[in-house]
Amino acid sequence: MNQLQIGPYAVRHARPEDVPGARSVMLDTFYREFDYGYVPRWHSDVVDIEAAYLAHPRHTLVVAALGTEVVGTTAVHSRGPAHPPHPARLAEQYPSGSTAQLLRVYVRPEHRRHGLARAMVGAACAFVAEVPGYERIYLHTNVDIPGAEGFWRSLATEVCDARTTGEHGGYGTVHFEIPVPVPSLARG
Repeated sequence: MNQLQIGPYAVRHARPEDVPGARSVMLDTFYREFDYGYVPRWHSDVVDIEAAYLAHPRHTLVVAALGTEVVGTTAVHSRGPAHPPHPARLAEQYPSGSTAQLLRVYVRPEHRRHGLARAMVGAACAFVAEVPGYERIYLHTNVDIPGAEGFWRSLATEVCDARTTGEHGGYGTVHFEIPVPVPSLARG
């Protein structure tokens, strides 16, 4: 994918010049939306985005940009869910290496409702489909964020609702899977 235009927005794989803007989107999300800020054991990839996503052949960072401003991010990493904080059975079901984890799917609030998250996730899933060795796409989301649960239910299949199992420390976490090969993510 070179670049996808959605109105005035460009959705593309990140470039080195996008790193500061992408980091800003991620950190602002941690502090303003999640209310817990930067947690090193959960967010270490944000410190060195270039090594985590740009330099690794099985990882990627997709951005949505309005001109030179990064307004959204979506990442792919080859690690499964960590236990703790996630349930042990999920760590076993989605092992690192063969699992592509979608993470950092964030769009600045003032740029939402333009299809940017769907386009970035589509680009990330297309990347996964082209990388040998991935068997599944896994993600988890905080459903306390308005719109998050409905968005993921429109694209993925729930595999665990931690709200009903009491796992993950009381956070509104729901875990999902998208199969590989990736189905069309277009609305239909």
